[in-house]
Amino acid sequence: MIVRGVPAPQRYSPPLYWEDRAQRFAGERDGLAAVCSYGMPQFYNRAIDWEQRLALDPWIKVQAGTRVLDVGCGVGRWSRLLAARGAHVTGVDLSPTMIGQARSRAIDDGVAQRCRFAVADLARLDLGERFDLVLGVTVLQHILDPAAFRSALSAMAAHLAPGGRMVLLEAAPTSAVSRCDSTVFTARPRDAYLATIRACGLKVHALTGVDPAPFRRQLVPYLRRLPRVAALSLLAVDTAFSLPVDALFGRLAVKRSWHAVFVVEQQDRES
Repeated sequence: MIVRGVPAPQRYSPPLYWEDRAQRFAGERDGLAAVCSYGMPQFYNRAIDWEQRLALDPWIKVQAGTRVLDVGCGVGRWSRLLAARGAHVTGVDLSPTMIGQARSRAIDDGVAQRCRFAVADLARLDLGERFDLVLGVTVLQHILDPAAFRSALSAMAAHLAPGGRMVLLEAAPTSAVSRCDSTVFTARPRDAYLATIRACGLKVHALTGVDPAPFRRQLVPYLRRLPRVAALSLLAVDTAFSLPVDALFGRLAVKRSWHAVFVVEQQDRES
């Protein structure tokens, strides 16, 4: 594994990109290098995973029998967590290798009977059923085309059961920041998410933060310019400083957070 991650391709074909990414890293350890920060060191991706779990935990305390749709499920880390809590989970992803890993890991975790997985494109998703919880973690930030972004969010809304809830965790800074953007990722401004959520007939129930500490996001765009040892050392120091800040203030420091959790519901008919 390399400290600087894997370079973004010049041209982005989502099915090809995510399948290649999965074949490289989805079977490695817990698969975080495929679904968090692509190809980055284990300690860095474990920190991201921990921050995401901390931010999402208040919103994914499901009851037994809850119907969950996990979009962009990757290796199934959220699907398996929710199935272990008694939910019946459907996970979809573009990559057949990701889906294969999700199924295998669900068997290993003893939750396969409450999980089903399928290869599907979120922008054209039509499962013919609705769910109590629709979950998407760092999925929409990889859909660069505005029309496809709107279609993906609309598809998620169409699968939401009456009284259900959608939970999104995405890179969504309060102002446009392009230094981390690439051919496969965009830090879409938060207002763009809020406007599209409203346009899809949804309303925001809650908006919370994830990672207000600025250290890593300021450093990562410049890692490739540094020697490997220096890059690894700086990344480790930055991560160590970020974790306590994010743990103490992550959910509360909404405006300063790079990522955000959007807790979304259907609009009232009369509204």
